[in-house]
Amino acid sequence: MTDLSEHPARALVLAWHDHLTRDRRRSGHTVRAYVATAHRLVDFLGQYRGGPVTAEALANLAPTDLRAFLTARRRDDGLGNSSAARELSAIRTFLAFAVAEQDGAGGVPRLRGPKVPRSVPRPVAPGEALSLAEEAAEQQEQPWVAARDFAVLMLLYGAGLRVAEALGLDGGVLPLGETLSVTGKRSKTRIVPLLPQVREAIDTYVELCPYPPGRGAPLFRGVRGGPLRGELVRRAVRAARVKLGLSERTTPHALRHSFATHLLGRGADLRSLQELLGHASLSSTQIYTAVDMAHLLDVYRNAHPRAEG
Repeated sequence: MTDLSEHPARALVLAWHDHLTRDRRRSGHTVRAYVATAHRLVDFLGQYRGGPVTAEALANLAPTDLRAFLTARRRDDGLGNSSAARELSAIRTFLAFAVAEQDGAGGVPRLRGPKVPRSVPRPVAPGEALSLAEEAAEQQEQPWVAARDFAVLMLLYGAGLRVAEALGLDGGVLPLGETLSVTGKRSKTRIVPLLPQVREAIDTYVELCPYPPGRGAPLFRGVRGGPLRGELVRRAVRAARVKLGLSERTTPHALRHSFATHLLGRGADLRSLQELLGHASLSSTQIYTAVDMAHLLDVYRNAHPRAEG
């Protein structure tokens, strides 16, 4: 790999990192992934073109340059269509920033991305969601940790939160009411209703937790008192689904999908669902119309073994 100091364009990558973090308010995970892609592009271009890469060069790339980069990524790293599409999306965003930094001189090369079939998330049945939360709790030896895991999973399924949103809550949300203010992607805030069962699960956890909740302190704690990590939630779900014989698709995020699917099945309109989920665009929410139809087809086929698709 080429030394970082050899390409003047590295300074542009650092500026983009600051722009994504400060101005666009992207998550740390997204920033790291995007910046890593930008560095890979600069590395590749240095070898491909045989010389230092400048900010001006990035603002004037040709489609053939990007096509060669993606081809190399596929060959050397085994990139599939989905990963290649994400890589190309990050590159386009970076190059648009490069053009803007050059006062509009140049342009982002047009290149059609690989076709990626849109996957349809499969919902978890209500009984399975409850069993998953109960099994995850039973795996824990300490009662307060068991109550914590149960409360987190009930919050994901009962309020449609992302894992990061649930773990980002602090003691300031207490005492709980009938609604909860949630800060999601890009620091957007939304209000979600809290079912009595979800409130009860969180209240039980708070009563048992040895670390007193307070404004600014994480609501959900690790065993040593620090913020609960998302990987621990995912690990608990993996172990619980194996015990219950559930599909590998039964993940913490699948609980959020199930929340959306079951609301849609009970007559919720897409606009309301969009607000509850915190989607930036309606197109992100519309996938659940396909989810609901897939669920209905599953029910139909299970009830009628000879039914044809």
